[in-house]
Amino acid sequence: MNPQQKINALRDELREHNYNYYVLDNPTISDYDFDMKLKELQALEETHPEFHDPNSPTLRVGGEVTKNFETIPHTYRMYSLDNSYSKEDLEDWEKRIKKLVDGEIEYTCELKYDGASMSLTYEDGKLLRAVTRGDGFQGDNVTTNVKTINSVPLQLKGNYPPLFEIRGEIILPFDGFNKMNEERIAAGEEPYRNPRNTASGSLKLQDSSEVAKRPLECLLYSIKGERLGITTQFENLEKAREWGFKVPAEARLAKSIDEVLEYVNYWDVHRHDLPYETDGVVIKVNNLQQQEELGHTSKAPRWAMAYKFKAEQVSTVLKEITYQVGRTGAITPVANLEPVELAGTIVKRASLHNADQIAKLDIREGDTVYVEKGGEIIPKIMGVDLSKRKVGSSPTQYITQCPECATDLIRKEGEAQHYCPNVEGCPPQIAGRIQHYISRKAMDIEGLGGETVVLLVENKLIENYADLYELTQEQIIPLERMAEKSAENLVLGIEASKKIPFERVLFALGIRYVGETVAKKLARHYKSIDALMAASEEDLVAIDEIGDRIAESVISFFSSEENVTLVNRLKEHGVQLEISEEERANQTDTLQGKTFVVSGVFEKVSRNELKKLIENNGGKVSGSISGKTSFVVAGDNMGPSKRTKAESLGVPIISEDDFLAMIS
Repeated sequence: MNPQQKINALRDELREHNYNYYVLDNPTISDYDFDMKLKELQALEETHPEFHDPNSPTLRVGGEVTKNFETIPHTYRMYSLDNSYSKEDLEDWEKRIKKLVDGEIEYTCELKYDGASMSLTYEDGKLLRAVTRGDGFQGDNVTTNVKTINSVPLQLKGNYPPLFEIRGEIILPFDGFNKMNEERIAAGEEPYRNPRNTASGSLKLQDSSEVAKRPLECLLYSIKGERLGITTQFENLEKAREWGFKVPAEARLAKSIDEVLEYVNYWDVHRHDLPYETDGVVIKVNNLQQQEELGHTSKAPRWAMAYKFKAEQVSTVLKEITYQVGRTGAITPVANLEPVELAGTIVKRASLHNADQIAKLDIREGDTVYVEKGGEIIPKIMGVDLSKRKVGSSPTQYITQCPECATDLIRKEGEAQHYCPNVEGCPPQIAGRIQHYISRKAMDIEGLGGETVVLLVENKLIENYADLYELTQEQIIPLERMAEKSAENLVLGIEASKKIPFERVLFALGIRYVGETVAKKLARHYKSIDALMAASEEDLVAIDEIGDRIAESVISFFSSEENVTLVNRLKEHGVQLEISEEERANQTDTLQGKTFVVSGVFEKVSRNELKKLIENNGGKVSGSISGKTSFVVAGDNMGPSKRTKAESLGVPIISEDDFLAMIS
């Protein structure tokens, strides 16, 4: 056997042993023998560098250092899940989805793992990259660190597709977490608080050899790609197992919500027997075509629901109520608590939402309060232990002036929150608007974070986001925690933001009620900031899904002389305030005023591509057929009830080819 053959044989053998040990939990070789074979392979690879393989088992030990994690857009957005907490919530969800899809609905029930979400891309059976969830649209490239996790296959087994993504959670099992803490305590170091945060933090360590020392695991649950030949979510899980991924065996098929609840109730008790953290159950419509039909809201898939186990609740003392000012001037009362451990973390603060909530629960400083984590993420106060209330305690008087600038607060009719109207002079509002402008989903300015914005505002170097484009390195270097390199990176990051497309700039401006989706809709409709600024309220309301509240807010924003000046300054600095020529070339008004429903499986383009073509040509995509539907684009296996409804309403049903001819 020549050296290349020996190297390849050892790699294959070690991959198989690794799979048996870490995925199947069924080792077929001793640790000593495994180590000896690994050392033999390392020696051969060192002697024959011409046979280097980036996915060799020897690279599991890490050693590569990553100083800056590259941001990468997700090919398929990583959505959040809607949460439910009761049988009634699940029944309401089922009623909603049954109105939108045909036929019987089966559900796949899976445990909701409490870890760090991850998207792995495989090409020709090899791990190409690993990207964190980030904001759902883009995340950090942590491939070097993820390669050190033994349950992540570097080379797949069996008959896998040439290119696909697979999603899962990086978790830290209890045994490994406890062992890490024993070692830290023995070394006189502070123990880690909980497995989830430790797993998440591990992925951003710069030295991959440090990550390799941590007993992380990767549990997979969702495959994404085009024409994969998979028809159900349960088949997704089975295929992933066949290809070498670690997929927990606890998933079950359910024929009804009653069967789903049996699964939920079982695991609410038995989850404590699991080797890792889980905080609920994820229920998915099993049929992938039905998933396609159901689609997504702006935040979550309609075809999935997370059932959260009852949150842990503790009691502690509310020491003080303070008030925060947001970028819109909204005042948020905050409960400052005696520190207490809750669901694995130390909680010191909880949101009190608004004056009505404080009055409703009659919350007072000095009270003993019940705290739980809403969805096990954000702590909230659920009630007061009145038996422990001190004699002479008086009701909370909500503040009447801004805690930052002493301006009298206002409360608009029909709104729960109080506001500080001092838009131009209130420091947190000034910093907040700039922080929103630089945020990831907006201008995503590298080298500039929220704390640096506050520093720049406090030192009177900037008063608004247009001022950013006039900053110089010489102004920045003297600031605290700044050096020549960081100042240079900040200025370069600001310069690079001039290439951010118009729809994200529009979102970054911070117009109230104009989120990402509305900004995209307005950018596509008006194509330039000048056209949008010239629009009347009637024009705006005429756009699909733009209501009175959004229209009034847009008109109000551009009626401000200060805001118009800001926009003009951004224009002068070269910020993208209109759709680029390339985007214009891909967008037409061919389908203006027409509404389409897409149903079935398509040959030439995917459903998502088809929907994008509709939107790029000025049309609207709807999830359900009504009298306002212009056309139904029908592929194979179109739902029979959709066909019946379209025919009864006289809505034309067209093929994929008909549609493509319509826009060609």
